[in-house]
Amino acid sequence: MTLAVRVIPCLDVAAGRVVKGVNFQNLRDAGDPVALAARYAEQGADELTFLDVTATVDDRSTTYDVVQRVAEQVFIPLTVGGGVRSNDDVARLLGHGADKIGVNSAAIARPELLAEIAERFGAQVLVLSLDVKRSDRTESGFVVTTHGGRTETDLDALDWARRAIELGAGELLVNSIDADGTKAGFDLELTALMHELARVPVIASGGAGKVSDFAPAIAAGADAVLAASVFHNGEVTVGEVKAALRADGRIVR
Repeated sequence: MTLAVRVIPCLDVAAGRVVKGVNFQNLRDAGDPVALAARYAEQGADELTFLDVTATVDDRSTTYDVVQRVAEQVFIPLTVGGGVRSNDDVARLLGHGADKIGVNSAAIARPELLAEIAERFGAQVLVLSLDVKRSDRTESGFVVTTHGGRTETDLDALDWARRAIELGAGELLVNSIDADGTKAGFDLELTALMHELARVPVIASGGAGKVSDFAPAIAAGADAVLAASVFHNGEVTVGEVKAALRADGRIVR
């Protein structure tokens, strides 16, 4: 059975507002998360991803009230990430309307967190969020970053993805920091490498600039495509992306 390709708008949220920058820098206001969530649901989005992009940097929890207001507006799966450090954080977010939880920096600091979340809530709830940069310091040529792309680790991105899946991650959200916000297209090499190693779904993120950018990411092995600024700016709609994927022979909902 071939699964339908998913199209996922992303709400990068700081101080209760959706923001967007380039390479995670120079963030600018992009609108109200509740209004944008409602718009994307109407357009036919398969899921939404809500990332509190400053929670880890500010050493605080995710903004629960904003998550709840977004969840109340949409009836599609909602993934929430940012500042998740414990099972209690996961339970609280699920209680505020999240369906899946994205974990990044805290799992790198303590990988056992992934196993703890998967054991208590199930792998289907756990999304490993990978912010990846190209680097000549690792064997694969890709390194994992934390704190919204601000801090490079010593972790090879492919090695970390393999370990995270073994620990219980049920999905990989692979964001290219190099491509993020550039609108130059997804990092197809990174997407293909992640697809080759993963026995779980891979979401390609970072770099979408036009309708024709999405199909190549699926061809490279992504199970879903995620984008932010092209949707926020109204340059591309979810429906247009789905039409292009359908024209490319992909199954979409």
